[in-house]
Amino acid sequence: MKTLTACILAVLAFSTAACNTVHGIGRDIEKGGEAIQKATK
Repeated sequence: MKTLTACILAVLAFSTAACNTVHGIGRDIEKGGEAIQKATK
């Protein structure tokens, strides 16, 4: 049972880290797109 709990916690930790990374990249891409839009106006 302890092994199963440890595995579940590890998966949740990695999932959370991955979501934060993807979210951060999304914000960076969005800011880059906004900068391009401002430059073309």
